[in-house]
Amino acid sequence: MAGGSYNPNHAGYPTLEKLIFGNRGVVLVIFGLITLLMLYAATQLKIDAGFRKQLPLNHEYMKTFLDYEKEFGGTNRVLIAVVDKRGDMFNPEFLTALEGVSNEISTVRDANGLGVDQSRTRSIYTPNTRYTIVTEEGFEADNVWPARFPEPFPSMESGFKPSPEQYAILKRNIELSGIIGRLVAKDFSGAMVQAELVPEESADGKRLNYQEIAKELEKIRSKYEKGNVSVHIIGFTKIVDDIAKGAKSVIYFFLVTVAFTWLLLFIYSTSVKLATLTVLAAFVAVIWMLGALRLMGFGIDPMNILTPFLIFAIGVSHGEQMINRFRGQIFFGGLEEGSIEELRRRQGVEPYQAAIASFRSLLVPGAVALIAGCIGFAVILMIPIRIIFELAVTATIGVGIIMFTNLILLPVLLSYTRLSNLPRKREFRLRQLTKFDAIWLFMAKFSKHMVAAGILIVGLIVFAFAEHYGSRMMIGDAQRGVAELFPNSRYNKDADVVTSKFALGIDIINVIAEVEPNACAQSYKAMEIFDRFAWHVRQVEGVTKVITMVDVGKQVWAANNFGSLRWRVLPRDPQNMATAFRMIETDTGLLNETTCTAMPMMIFLDDHRAETIDRVVAAVKKFRADNNLFDVTFTDKLMKAKAANAEAENSGGEFTPSDAINFRLATGNVGVMAATNDEVKRLEKRILYCVYAAVFVMCLISFRSPLAALCITLPLILVTALGEALMVKLGIGLKVNTLTVVALGVGIGVDYAIYIYARMNELMQQGKTLAQSYFEALKTTGIAIFYTALTLAAGVATWIFSDLKFQADMGLMLTFMFVVNMIAAMVFLPALCRWFMRPSEKDTDVVVD
Repeated sequence: MAGGSYNPNHAGYPTLEKLIFGNRGVVLVIFGLITLLMLYAATQLKIDAGFRKQLPLNHEYMKTFLDYEKEFGGTNRVLIAVVDKRGDMFNPEFLTALEGVSNEISTVRDANGLGVDQSRTRSIYTPNTRYTIVTEEGFEADNVWPARFPEPFPSMESGFKPSPEQYAILKRNIELSGIIGRLVAKDFSGAMVQAELVPEESADGKRLNYQEIAKELEKIRSKYEKGNVSVHIIGFTKIVDDIAKGAKSVIYFFLVTVAFTWLLLFIYSTSVKLATLTVLAAFVAVIWMLGALRLMGFGIDPMNILTPFLIFAIGVSHGEQMINRFRGQIFFGGLEEGSIEELRRRQGVEPYQAAIASFRSLLVPGAVALIAGCIGFAVILMIPIRIIFELAVTATIGVGIIMFTNLILLPVLLSYTRLSNLPRKREFRLRQLTKFDAIWLFMAKFSKHMVAAGILIVGLIVFAFAEHYGSRMMIGDAQRGVAELFPNSRYNKDADVVTSKFALGIDIINVIAEVEPNACAQSYKAMEIFDRFAWHVRQVEGVTKVITMVDVGKQVWAANNFGSLRWRVLPRDPQNMATAFRMIETDTGLLNETTCTAMPMMIFLDDHRAETIDRVVAAVKKFRADNNLFDVTFTDKLMKAKAANAEAENSGGEFTPSDAINFRLATGNVGVMAATNDEVKRLEKRILYCVYAAVFVMCLISFRSPLAALCITLPLILVTALGEALMVKLGIGLKVNTLTVVALGVGIGVDYAIYIYARMNELMQQGKTLAQSYFEALKTTGIAIFYTALTLAAGVATWIFSDLKFQADMGLMLTFMFVVNMIAAMVFLPALCRWFMRPSEKDTDVVVD
């Protein structure tokens, strides 16, 4: 044995142990080769962000989004607000900058040639921004930035300086066009350039590179933001870029985490070798996980860049348990039980034997804890969003890899590890085993009947409070701005400028009104319902403005009648309706085609907080339900109506549309948020229940006791409720990302209770009382459990200093959950075991050897 040959004459898993420890060299070579392969693959990983990856594509709203993305564009817009710091846009410096931005935004492309769709670029300079007025000679229509003036009005970039009269004409055109608040600031202090990024993926499979697009946008900003002109850019591409830049700081945090973790392990073990091997095994798991991502064809999304931290922290925490058992074997030849004098008399074993014994004792509890973690990650796959699918796959693979690196690689490495200064380290461990006896004796009282009853009553009270307070948690964003970024970030400051300067803001949800071909010009009833619906939505708190095709048609009809406000109504006669709507072009985004089968209702909101979205969506649903204005089969009916219209046109006849109208939610950036919030609301409890069930089942299989499984699971439920209460306190809404973090915290937090109970179970099977078993479990594993919590917390606590608010919030949340799960396991597990498993056992005093 001392020489390292395998001896099968022991209880355990002889076939598996012989395979691993009888071929240690081969095992290390295999691990080394795989690690090199995975390291090479990991170096090929690229940041992979995508707009559609954020969408729950199977949701009702997103089906509407996909059906009308080509006609009305998606929500993947870029808005550039050019603002004059003096508050007046009518000066050469400002107009030159605005024209330059308007011209250059159309040329923005990435290396694959994907980028801004020039046909969907809009500003006061583009020909699709027009005004219409009625004069004595009839209608006058022209571009806001006209091709002709009483005097020449050439490009501002040519150095031309308009006269006061020309400024007055330009201002008049802006006022007549109805773009104030949309493309021009309410106080004429700035103007907007709008652009659409399409497609996200080309026909040959090339993907839009958001960071390259953002880099080009920043070039435009740096070129024109000077003097009295400021440039403010918002949109999904900038969000991705800012998050990716903030996520790069994770590299530094990771290095700090590795160093700090190593220091904690060294303090705990007093061994450079043990600390280094534990960190090495966890680091190998991270390399394998990143390499596996590349081999599966995935990139790494900025929102998932925290996953390697979790895998490293989980690997170290399980490795800590392994080196704890290994030291016991090296120092005392077995479990660290008995009196100090007895332990001093016992002889340790060789590293080879110690590694096998450690492997044998931790294989089941370690595998159970890791499988529970795998299932905890895997259940997140229920969220039908691509980015979450990638996170779940990444984390599940990572935790699965830890089974190999921590339960095979680490023990094999330990089997070669001879500790220096063994007597000194042995004495240090003996002091560790006695130093905290007073604390363990106090905690052993938690298993006494009356104390346990008091603890459970307090737990119920705390749970009730946490559930009540946590019920206030919002589904979605709880604050204005982009929740992933801090309020003082450049993006959120830019968003504040846009929101304050432009009446329509940046948060929009579109309801698509579907009608049969030409109904918008022939069906007064359908259009009247559309108009009444718009009035209903305008009354909802949080709605700043509603724009529809009917609004524009009313203005045109009034213009046809000498501009009288009394005529700003919806005409009843089909011919008059046709007159009112014929001048509305498809590039306005108010109708999809000349036959007009779809008309967006553009609803602009104050913000995208969850309560605002819920209020607006509820109002829309109530109106269409009260008036029976939603039919899931309407799309099929519309296709038949289009075919009938086409057939009538070919035969020279006329198709008469019905008065039917169908309202579909929703497009726009708020439409995406509403769909995502719906998915979170639908799956929140289901995901957590699945995690709890997975933990329960794994513990049941491992310990063959439903009561033991219940004792391990219940503290997790309490900590989850406390975590949700903390989210309310911190103003963090429950979103897809935060829901996954809560589920991860549960899946990882179960480790403490599993390791404590596994040791208790060994001792109770030896005939010891519950109190004595709990005391000795704490005596031998308590310090390891504490350091495990400290290591896990240290692995994520550094996120608190991240440049990203999301990372900082989640770092705080996970730190809380890891530490509180440890406390809950140590406090509630013995109390639950007392009343659930051994209620009739008499209270006994703990014997300290």
